[in-house]
Amino acid sequence: MKNFVLVILLNSVSLSAMLAANQASTRLEPPFAKWTSSELVLNNGLVQRTIKLPASEGSFLTILYKPVDGEYKYFTKTNSDFQFELNGKTYTGSGDWRLITVQKITDDKQGDGAAVTLQSKDGQAEVTLRYLLYPDLPVIRKNLVVKNLSNEPVRLESVDVEKLTATPYYATTFSWICHDYGRRRSIGPYDGNLQDALLTVHNSDWQQGIVIGNEAAGVVKHTSVFWDEPAILSGLTHKEARYPFRKYIGKGESFTTPQVFTIVYNNHKDPDEVLNTAVPNFVRKHLGTRLSELDQKPTFVYNTWVPFRKDINEKLVMELAKAAADAGMKEFVIDDGWADNYGDWIIDKKKFPNGLKPVFDYIKSLGMKPGLWVSVGSASPDSRVYKAHPEWFVLDEQQQPANLHEDDLKMRTACFGTGWRGYIKDVLLKLALEYGLEYLKLDFTVVTSTYRFGNKVTGCYATNHKGHKDHHESLYTNYEEVWKLFDELHAAKPNLFIDCTFETMGGLQLIDYAMLKHAEGNWLSNFYGPPSANVDLRVRNMAWWRSPAIPATALVIGNPEMQDAGWEMHIKSLAGALPIMLGDPRKLSAPDLKQYRAYADWLQAMENKHQIMSYRQDLPDFGEPMEGKWDGFQRINTDTKQGGLIGVFRHGAVEKTRQVTVNHLDPKRTYQIKTIEGKLMTTLTGEALQTTGFAVTLGEPYDGELFEVTDARMTANTK
Repeated sequence: MKNFVLVILLNSVSLSAMLAANQASTRLEPPFAKWTSSELVLNNGLVQRTIKLPASEGSFLTILYKPVDGEYKYFTKTNSDFQFELNGKTYTGSGDWRLITVQKITDDKQGDGAAVTLQSKDGQAEVTLRYLLYPDLPVIRKNLVVKNLSNEPVRLESVDVEKLTATPYYATTFSWICHDYGRRRSIGPYDGNLQDALLTVHNSDWQQGIVIGNEAAGVVKHTSVFWDEPAILSGLTHKEARYPFRKYIGKGESFTTPQVFTIVYNNHKDPDEVLNTAVPNFVRKHLGTRLSELDQKPTFVYNTWVPFRKDINEKLVMELAKAAADAGMKEFVIDDGWADNYGDWIIDKKKFPNGLKPVFDYIKSLGMKPGLWVSVGSASPDSRVYKAHPEWFVLDEQQQPANLHEDDLKMRTACFGTGWRGYIKDVLLKLALEYGLEYLKLDFTVVTSTYRFGNKVTGCYATNHKGHKDHHESLYTNYEEVWKLFDELHAAKPNLFIDCTFETMGGLQLIDYAMLKHAEGNWLSNFYGPPSANVDLRVRNMAWWRSPAIPATALVIGNPEMQDAGWEMHIKSLAGALPIMLGDPRKLSAPDLKQYRAYADWLQAMENKHQIMSYRQDLPDFGEPMEGKWDGFQRINTDTKQGGLIGVFRHGAVEKTRQVTVNHLDPKRTYQIKTIEGKLMTTLTGEALQTTGFAVTLGEPYDGELFEVTDARMTANTK
């Protein structure tokens, strides 16, 4: 075949047979992809996927996908592999294709695999299937590149990056579908939504299943399980969805889809075993999250939003900064209220007569990193930018100016498919570079609102915006342009911490892998109410719900206040996420400030010693935080296995004492369990900690404690 650009082994021997000798191995070295003219085999020693290639013309099918070792029953031998529509015509791996090339590919995160390029029989489309595998993990990561070969622009819709067909009856009837970040279990057909960055399909009788991680953004991600057919589909929302994906591809142009990663497993009684091991290891090491790139991760943040809201000024902020520094805060974020309007982002000189630069300099002089809130896609109707460039802003279905965020017209929403991105980039760069900002909290709706329902007041209906041809395309475009903005900010200031809020993401407490590749954190909540144990329960519940599928340090959970009665429980609960406090630290007594400082220093010491902010796992035998139960978490460094942090909580439980075990330590090493004050509780081997553990007694019905787990040799070396 003249179009083959790589040397292919031109023999008819099945590569499945050639690789049989390697299947007992737990590790193979790259390359992880090998092929003949008729078959592609992906194998890294842990997972194997075999794909039938169309020798001249024919189907492109995944005929085997399983863990290398052991039996696996989930999928048929005729998986369509992928599916999409161009101008309403469906293209799938089961159709007729001509093989163009097979090429080796890699990425900068140790990924190694192959890209297969096919041309459709009708000559209208070319698709490249890109598969990547990673060392020591049963992960296959995949995306599509769709090229328009026709003479006219085409409309791409209903993209399924993965399409895998389940075996009849047993797989579809008896599987648990663990959705909402792998935490909510159901049985039966499931059509996913914006919260399904990750879900698991698990058969407890077989003790096997598959994890599906969808790297598409916000409301345009889609994963379904046995919904319209006995298949698992994952990719972008379909054309009939509430928030439909659409992309127009010009003549000769291509579109690259987001990636989907899958993990097939067997010999696991509980799907949470994979959720606590292979998933976070892949996300931390290979997904390419911004958090993984940070040299220094935040350990204790203060934010002004509660109780001050927009009622802030220079005097107040400097007083708060002094008290927050005394309490040991490492970052100090000024929230809304500093600017004279939305859009221009000009400092309100009535509140800050000397500007913000002296305030930021003062914050830095106290040893804290300064941060600032900005609404990344909003402008007031009376702002200079809106008056000068009304064409940059969203129009509704009636071609009228719109506020996607709330039901009022006191604010306008910008469309990122216009010149707005360049404008707001210059604004944010000035704040970051000239003022020395280290933390940006970027807020408010850019695609669809958290607080409004239906799909009529969402996206942009303008017909003259360069970035999108219609409303449906604007949903995807606006996310992509926001990510480009974040990348440009990081290029200028690599250690900038960007907090992309759930309001910007477009869903209640929404966070996903797309965001994590471009921003470090996500303001995940606005919990209000009188101080009570319920606030701490909501914090721990929110952190449990989204981790360990989502890195815990990306979970910015507000709004616990520093001066609340029982504030120590706020810190202990937040230690399982990104510790952030609000409130009025000026109201704290000197002893309280000293105790705050002790907590802050201890958290920083745990980060310095164990890098706890890069890890979080479920505490064995402790489930979802809820009334009448015990709950907990562990943040153990699974790479060094030298130790980490444990949090244990009694929330109205009858039992005063619980046995605590710890996973992911070296069975042969000896570890010490210490209190925050450094008191030695017990010394046990890693094996004993996993199998027997140690007892924790909490006398009060609502109480909690934090402990350090540390390799005994580290303690000895510091003496």
